[in-house]
Amino acid sequence: MDPTGELVRSARIDHALVLTLDNPPVNVLSRVVLDALSQRLDEAEADPDVRVVVLASAAEKAFAAGANIREMAPMGPTEAFDHGGRGQAITRKIERLPLPVIAAVHGVCFGGGCEIALACDFIVASTDAQFGQPEINLGVMPGWGGTQRLPSRVGAARARRWILSGRPVTAENAEAAGLVDRVVPRTELLATSLFLAEELATKPPLALAAAKFALLYAIDAEIDRGLAYELDLWSRLFGTEGQKEGMQAFLAKRPLAPLSRADWEQMSSGFPWDRSPTAPASSGKRKNTEVSGRD
Repeated sequence: MDPTGELVRSARIDHALVLTLDNPPVNVLSRVVLDALSQRLDEAEADPDVRVVVLASAAEKAFAAGANIREMAPMGPTEAFDHGGRGQAITRKIERLPLPVIAAVHGVCFGGGCEIALACDFIVASTDAQFGQPEINLGVMPGWGGTQRLPSRVGAARARRWILSGRPVTAENAEAAGLVDRVVPRTELLATSLFLAEELATKPPLALAAAKFALLYAIDAEIDRGLAYELDLWSRLFGTEGQKEGMQAFLAKRPLAPLSRADWEQMSSGFPWDRSPTAPASSGKRKNTEVSGRD
């Protein structure tokens, strides 16, 4: 028996497979939770009777509160690169699953939880749902696809505001921005998601999968390249003063102390804005600004 299986419970309801995150109290997305979710997604794809996947939560106050900060706080760039790759692999698996995936979101949906929702085809939210990418307050940035997918969902201006401020967004505002497809009372969340799932299940499965992949190509044909760029930048932030102070402040439940740019040139080594004499030349376009090889 899989010891991690109960972290993501699986239940068939008509043509839908409901995968329920169950890591109390707020579904922190630790390594074992990600591995359990990955396994459940593989099971969904392998089952010919499953036509739609619904991601839900058993936690009272959250869909998913994000990655495990205590797990990440001591990481350096190499460990962070591996861990971020695990998170990106989950979001990419959801995105490329040849089945529609619906996120049924209530409560807090922050950080990695928001990035998982972003990878889904539809988001149905309860009125108490809150979305956000608060990683900037931890001295890092979204690393599981948030910087790549959020602009496509809500536009560049909103994505900048949400990511650079780290402020949460209500379900109502997320719906107005185009992130959420429908907002319903908490008591109607699962039923509404399953109703949408049954509608999708009536469509020819091969055509549905083909349409999903064609839409992904239209939205961003170079998503893998963008994810690699994001992951490289995200992992380089680990070990920096901002990351150490940000995550320690979070764990200690104290305010984040203001940080100086006094050593900006040294801190910027290896980043795309590095202007030191040894930094690689850059034209400012994404295809030419990829960060140089790993240290």
